[in-house]
Amino acid sequence: MKGRHHHEHEKHHAHTHGAVDPSIVSTSRGIWAVKWSFIALMVTALLQIFIVYITGSVALLADTIHNFGDAATAIPLWIAFSLGRRKPNSRFTYGYGRVEDLAGVVVILLILFSALVAGYESIHRLINPQEIMFLQYVAIAALIGFVGNELVAEFRIKTGKEIGSAALIADGYHARVDGFTSLAVLLGAIGVWMGYPLADPIIGLIITVAILKIVWDSSKMVFSRLLDGVEPEVIDEIRHSINHVEGVEDVSDIRVRWIGHRLHAEINISVNSDLSVREGHRIADEVRKNLLHHLKYLSGTTIHVDPSEESGEDYHYPGIN
Repeated sequence: MKGRHHHEHEKHHAHTHGAVDPSIVSTSRGIWAVKWSFIALMVTALLQIFIVYITGSVALLADTIHNFGDAATAIPLWIAFSLGRRKPNSRFTYGYGRVEDLAGVVVILLILFSALVAGYESIHRLINPQEIMFLQYVAIAALIGFVGNELVAEFRIKTGKEIGSAALIADGYHARVDGFTSLAVLLGAIGVWMGYPLADPIIGLIITVAILKIVWDSSKMVFSRLLDGVEPEVIDEIRHSINHVEGVEDVSDIRVRWIGHRLHAEINISVNSDLSVREGHRIADEVRKNLLHHLKYLSGTTIHVDPSEESGEDYHYPGIN
């Protein structure tokens, strides 16, 4: 097939007749995870807000505000996963997966807002101290917050990693840090009990700093996805997988992007120029099958087959570099 190039664009669901599209399965799991974590965090926050009312603890208030904010982050994620079920169309040819990345931005903004509110309340209480009542209830509420957040964190992170959702993983780590901030509230209550009343608002400020750290770390992950950043190990895994396909002489170009929690890949491979179009197609099909087997997040592939003497985009577009 010297001088000729063969393009193959395959979608996973085109070769799974009678099976469920994995992108639908993953978005359904995402919705399931978001729904139950929302319920768990809302129950936790409601229990805590009652204790805040009767005790006046600003550290617990900061933790409770953040738990309400964390529960609220489930809403944009729920919307994103619901839209992700829609099929591609003539306007959105890659589907609606990018909404999930935008939901990640909304999650970050909500977390930032909760940090600002918690910080304001803590500074206000430092300036205007207030007696804290029923310290034992504050301790109980702190433990409730830790347990609730850790359960939600484990649930979100596990599901997020299984379906490849950066937004859900970020929200899971967010919940995990929330659990540790709840333990900080417990330390604040102990400090007040020992005769250090300012321990409560100081713990509130520490919680604020912890929340801001979450904002920074989560922003790097989410905005990297928005800018089509991909983990280097994904590229290595793709190259390793392709190199094990008989007939592939070289992998000249690999471009991969996340769209929501699904991967899309564009790959240039080179084969012997004496092969027929049918043989080139067979090799491309083997490459596609191998990639789908090794990369469970992969949704679509575009495989460009070149003769070995004329391979790569450097050959086709010599003026782009």
